Amino acid sequence: MTRFLLHEGRRLAYSQIDGEGPGVVFLGGFRSDKEGTKALDLEQWAQESGRAFLRFDYSGHGESSGDFLDGTIGDWTEDAEAVVNALADGPQILVGSSMGGWISLLLARRMPERIAGLVTIAAAPDFTEDGYWAEFDEDQQSTLEAEGQVALPSGYSDEPYIITKRLIEDGRRNLVLRDPLPLPFPVRFLQGTEDEAVSTSTALRLLEHADGPDMRLSLVKGADHRFSDPSCLALIRRAVEDM
Repeated sequence: MTRFLLHEGRRLAYSQIDGEGPGVVFLGGFRSDKEGTKALDLEQWAQESGRAFLRFDYSGHGESSGDFLDGTIGDWTEDAEAVVNALADGPQILVGSSMGGWISLLLARRMPERIAGLVTIAAAPDFTEDGYWAEFDEDQQSTLEAEGQVALPSGYSDEPYIITKRLIEDGRRNLVLRDPLPLPFPVRFLQGTEDEAVSTSTALRLLEHADGPDMRLSLVKGADHRFSDPSCLALIRRAVEDM
């Protein structure tokens, strides 16, 4: 059953089940929602395990209010922080997919005392800067500056990705790979070798950059960005159980 949390005038859709702690919070990716395969599979695991579980939609995503094009990494991190603070009791295990991996790292900076462990799936830290902006040609950069947005083809939808100037500029204020990134809790990074959206070099850079007492990176040969086939879903479950 979907419920809503009101935050800064935004209605954030969420689904939650009760259970033992530490609870698990799933943070989805860019233009994804809480009804994705990984989120639903983890919810099933939580029900089977008697574990508290929470999944939600950022503003402009899924069933939450707002226009996607108005959103930024900072806005969606604020949404995630509000959801965790309002709905989750005690320390939580964060599971961040793609952009959700970046947001989970930002939460680790803001509220480390609320995090019992962290699992990322194809984490995409700093992707607005190191992915989009760095790969734009001069015409795309000029269009972004002049028109405030640029359209890019998507490998996951018939609709193009619209990248806004506000998204790029806000992303620069929320980079995590330029400054120290302490992760003082168990961390498991999961990454597919055939991921065309996030490279293995990004996963290795994150592993090398972050600092923590218990960090591991698992590379899955042949897995793509969706990381949603049965073997990948089983690996996500094991990583969460390992927390």
